[in-house]
Amino acid sequence: MTTPDDEIMCDCSGTTKAKIMSLVEQGITTLDDISRKTGTNSGCGACEYDVQEFLDHIIDTNDS
Repeated sequence: MTTPDDEIMCDCSGTTKAKIMSLVEQGITTLDDISRKTGTNSGCGACEYDVQEFLDHIIDTNDS
């Protein structure tokens, strides 16, 4: 059984929500930096909107 954190955000790199959350906790907060660390958004690019939206949500939630 998978958890929501195991949800894959980028099919090309296999990057999960949990991986993105972990990187944000380490201070990596831009799509470009996430991409450099994981390969997200460097293949087909179909995940760009979803990853950016998720990233914005995490940052907004952490700022509250």
